[in-house]
Amino acid sequence: MRDITTEVLVIGGGSAGMAAAAELRERNHSVAIVERENLLGGILNQCIHNGFGLHRFKEELTGPEYAERYASIIEKSSIDVFTGTTVTEIAKCGEGKKVYAYSASHGMLIFHVKAVVLAMGCRERNRGNIGTPGTRPAGIYTAGLAQRLVNMEGLMPGSKCVIVGSGDIGLIMARRMSWVGADVKAVVEIQPYPAGLTRNIVQCLNDFNIPLHLSHVVSEIYGKDRVEGVDVTPIRQGVEVTKETFHIECDTLLLSVGLIPDNEIARKAGIAINPETNGPLVDSSLMTNIEGIFACGNVLHVHDLVDFVSEESQRCGTFVSDYIQGKEEKKQFRIVPGSNLKYVIPNRFRADRDNHFYMRSLIVRNHAELVLTLNGKELSRKKLRHIQPSEMISFKLGEKDLPDSVLGEESSLEISLVG
Repeated sequence: MRDITTEVLVIGGGSAGMAAAAELRERNHSVAIVERENLLGGILNQCIHNGFGLHRFKEELTGPEYAERYASIIEKSSIDVFTGTTVTEIAKCGEGKKVYAYSASHGMLIFHVKAVVLAMGCRERNRGNIGTPGTRPAGIYTAGLAQRLVNMEGLMPGSKCVIVGSGDIGLIMARRMSWVGADVKAVVEIQPYPAGLTRNIVQCLNDFNIPLHLSHVVSEIYGKDRVEGVDVTPIRQGVEVTKETFHIECDTLLLSVGLIPDNEIARKAGIAINPETNGPLVDSSLMTNIEGIFACGNVLHVHDLVDFVSEESQRCGTFVSDYIQGKEEKKQFRIVPGSNLKYVIPNRFRADRDNHFYMRSLIVRNHAELVLTLNGKELSRKKLRHIQPSEMISFKLGEKDLPDSVLGEESSLEISLVG
């Protein structure tokens, strides 16, 4: 058993964890990263396609290249990195925290820290989450697992594929499976609109003539030892139109049915969870309801671009630094997601500094408007060219836009979408 004392422990060595740790080290804090995989980078290491870094680095990178940019910063710093290590518990210890972890190479570790940053990322929903009827033969994978098999293990999941869900990983795997010689029969999406980015619909489906069946479900899976085919049924007004069901022969089913923040550790620690995001509830400094524990990246809410993960996590690093230095915490006010918004992150705001918000639309619209209402009085409007649930909306509210004089003890800011 080994005791380690450091100011901050970052749990997770993906894009979020590395960005937060790098910012903290830049501000002269002692930092350690715990990562359960054997190398830094997280999910980026298996995302060999390009399209990363356009916002952050102003150039187009693959996932491993993006991860390498941050990993090189970590390696050149004095940040302690513990790979192949799993955190099991976060406990309060005096004015700080005690974090328990273990690994085959390091043994049992106990970290004594002033603050913890949760940056564990997210995991995929599986077939159990969507309840598809039928047998349970071989050949059913989550899209992320199939991506790992093809890109990192050099294995072929199957030769004739159907993809359930039009999330970005599923769309990217439609293209990837086509490139390695598989026949991708179709992508089936329950919603009347795609769940992935528009660019991925174009580059991964349209460019390869792969059919996208919107408002459809896989209603039955066939096969005993191996998947042999699936039934696909259209949905109208929430009801399956069984008489229009059609059959697709396939030997592989890839599930791209959403991502869930990986929050088992947070729940165990007693951290309050946002029911809309399945990530922690956080204040304007990205701190959870437990003092000294912060959250950022996909463990907080699922982002669409890794660039935004890094941006948010770097900002989290500055907030953790302020906390450790004991900077006075100003009054915070409530954020209310209004009409046509699923959520707004963070869940509170401050009037004495700039606030960066991320949110998800519940509607698909052209020429919509983002409306801010403070205490029932409209504060501002911002025009948006296009909105859809798959593309995250980011918005900055400057300190000058929120003078203290208009804020009372129970003030709240409602953010809505109209159009």
